[in-house]
Amino acid sequence: MKQTSGIISAAPLGLLVDEGEDLGPEVDVRVLQVSPEQHGERLDKALALGVAEFSRSYLQQLLESGHVTLNGRRGLKASHKVKAGDAISVELKATPQSQAFKPEAVDFGVAYEDEDLLVVNKPAGLVVHPAPGNWSGTLLNGLLAHDPCFLSVPRAGIVHRLDKDTSGLMVVAKSREVMDALVKAIAAREVSRQYLALAHGAWVGPKRKTVEAAIGRDPRNRLRMAVVDLATQSGKSARTDFELLASTSTSCYVRCILHTGRTHQIRVHMASIGHPLMADSVYGGTPQLGLNRQALHATRLAFMHPITGKPLSFDASVPPDMQAALAHFEPALQSGTA
Repeated sequence: MKQTSGIISAAPLGLLVDEGEDLGPEVDVRVLQVSPEQHGERLDKALALGVAEFSRSYLQQLLESGHVTLNGRRGLKASHKVKAGDAISVELKATPQSQAFKPEAVDFGVAYEDEDLLVVNKPAGLVVHPAPGNWSGTLLNGLLAHDPCFLSVPRAGIVHRLDKDTSGLMVVAKSREVMDALVKAIAAREVSRQYLALAHGAWVGPKRKTVEAAIGRDPRNRLRMAVVDLATQSGKSARTDFELLASTSTSCYVRCILHTGRTHQIRVHMASIGHPLMADSVYGGTPQLGLNRQALHATRLAFMHPITGKPLSFDASVPPDMQAALAHFEPALQSGTA
């Protein structure tokens, strides 16, 4: 038995089939024991903590369909309060989601690796986490193949994500201890993340600008995010600093510094000030300078090592497609003018 954030689990988090036990192709059974720290929690919350690699909506469906038992009892409500020592049994029915967490050979760059963490240099086009339409061939699948340690960490240690078509640096944890520490550091804004972007429109005004505008789901298109008014719409505060590196009469090259990590934050904030990213069709960009994917690259990542306490910083050069597009800005870059 291994204690993990208040839940004692009979199977490592992230491992979909117990080793040495043949459960057949249809069902994977997890058995969890509620620890004293979780006494009095809701059943659905305890379940989500113990089977952290699955979405809460999927686990809710299992509860409602009778595939979760508490001390042998089925049909309990999600709000039922658990007690220390309770045994929760979960039957994970085979679905595309439940079959997604398997090792696969996936190409990705490794910028740094030690016994505690891995810094990935993700190529554009690689999906980070399995989701509808991309249940295999993701970075998560590649991590599980890269090192078996990722099998015992929720979401294979992924603590933050990059969009499919965004390239660059990500940090991944090799243990639950490191994962929790990195999540806290990101929430406390102690992880520095810088991006390079190519966008439409000549830059006007000061070279440095800050956009502090909340981001939420676009009420007119649920597939997009948008700047929202928190007084009337749901969303989360967001701040991005922008620094102009070069500009032409039709486009600009910008450094972006995240202070928060909202979905599509840079893409939304750039579009909100009249500079949609090149080839970002979701937010008003069009293909330009040979670019057919959103022109965004996570170029710098810096943080304190969660175990050693030593400062770490990493830089990743822009990939070839963006490098070729930067030739358009060479006169401005060489002259030192923007």
